[in-house]
Amino acid sequence: MRRSLLAALTALCLLATPAAAAATTETPPAVPPDLKATQVSFRGDGGLTLHGTVLSPAAAKPARPGIVLVHGSGTGTPRTKLMSEAVGFARQGLSVLIYDKRSKGYSLFQRSYSQLADDALGAAATLRSQPGVDPAKVGVWGFSEGGWVAPIAASRSKDIAFVVLVGANSLQPLRQQTWAVAAGLRKAGVSGPLVDRAELNLYRTLADGGMFPEPYYDPAPTMAAVHQPVLGIWGVHDLLTPPRESPPGFARALEHGGNRNYTFRFFPDADHAAHLTPDGGVTRSPELAPGYADLVGSWVQDVTAGRPPTARTSGPDPVQESPTVPVEPPTWWESAPMQLAVLVLLVVAFAAYPLVALARRLRGGSRAPVSRAARFLSAGGLAVLLGSLSYLFYLVMTGGKLAAPGPVLAERPLIWLALQALAVASAVAALLTALAWHRARGSVPPGERVRLGLLVAGGLVFIPWGLYWGLLLP
Repeated sequence: MRRSLLAALTALCLLATPAAAAATTETPPAVPPDLKATQVSFRGDGGLTLHGTVLSPAAAKPARPGIVLVHGSGTGTPRTKLMSEAVGFARQGLSVLIYDKRSKGYSLFQRSYSQLADDALGAAATLRSQPGVDPAKVGVWGFSEGGWVAPIAASRSKDIAFVVLVGANSLQPLRQQTWAVAAGLRKAGVSGPLVDRAELNLYRTLADGGMFPEPYYDPAPTMAAVHQPVLGIWGVHDLLTPPRESPPGFARALEHGGNRNYTFRFFPDADHAAHLTPDGGVTRSPELAPGYADLVGSWVQDVTAGRPPTARTSGPDPVQESPTVPVEPPTWWESAPMQLAVLVLLVVAFAAYPLVALARRLRGGSRAPVSRAARFLSAGGLAVLLGSLSYLFYLVMTGGKLAAPGPVLAERPLIWLALQALAVASAVAALLTALAWHRARGSVPPGERVRLGLLVAGGLVFIPWGLYWGLLLP
């Protein structure tokens, strides 16, 4: 049943959104003349060969520290995505390894942080073997999703000297993602049941149906097992990771494990990636926040020289306009199999009404009396069903880039307003059809009775379904 749900919802998702091809590259990136690049290959989890580049200062000092950069979410993300960070850190005297992220075993609906951590450990082992790099001074840097991955790698290996986290999240992935999409919608001026109910319920269903990987992963036990020095960096205008809630979660976990060697820093005018943002986190400049690369360089030099910091947090207060909310697993009646069953029932009930009429006409049979309410319920209900699911999937697919809801009127996307109006009209039509069917049961032919009865059943189920998804709420 869950596999059927996965297939059905994936098909809807692909129909509702443009296809996105995962990009990978083995082409060595161009580097500035003050740096030198060395191309490397190494084995990741399962023996998968991964390709990367080590950037170092052209006049590099011996016994220098090294740092492996771990990507955020994305299938097969090329190493060039992290060139700004790699160049900035290399100019601070570090050797920096960037690599093309795996696509095998990783997709929108499938991934393993454990597997990605083993990839990072393979990269760290390669960096430790590079000429001029002190193998005792190699650490990992994790951005966004990499903020879950890098601590796993550090907890597994004493050879990791330090951990740097950027835009990292100390909450469960499902809780973080529902907040991020809601934050993006609110940033676009949207409020109401689309944000508070529909988006949250969709993610719960996706997780229950196996379409949201690692939904309830708890990073706290892993962070408690990290005993290396930790540097945490957040942009004040982070709209993808809750910047007020994540740092305290990391601090509690680290101190629970007895680690007080951490430094947390907030950068003004910076977004999720600690890049400059001109509009409060909506768009990202290619430039790193001023002082970001300097901080990483000086902090790494200090901790690898035996001068780890003691717990401290600095920088301006982050902006987080709304708190995260717990995302509990659905009850049986909200579960993915139940959602699939309701979806099938509604599609069959609404589509059967016109299809049976068409079949009768093609056979030359007599036309059954047509109810305007029944006809509207059939067409309107089907349009609401498919339109709302398609639109919600569109929001899911754009959620990682700040949800783009389209034109907004009265704090509602115009598309959602239209679907809500059609849902209300369809609910009224369902009640009128049910009343007419009840009154005329004795005079309606048996075949037509079944046809109308199925439509009425679908209409009556449609009403609580519309309430659950927020379509019938103001």
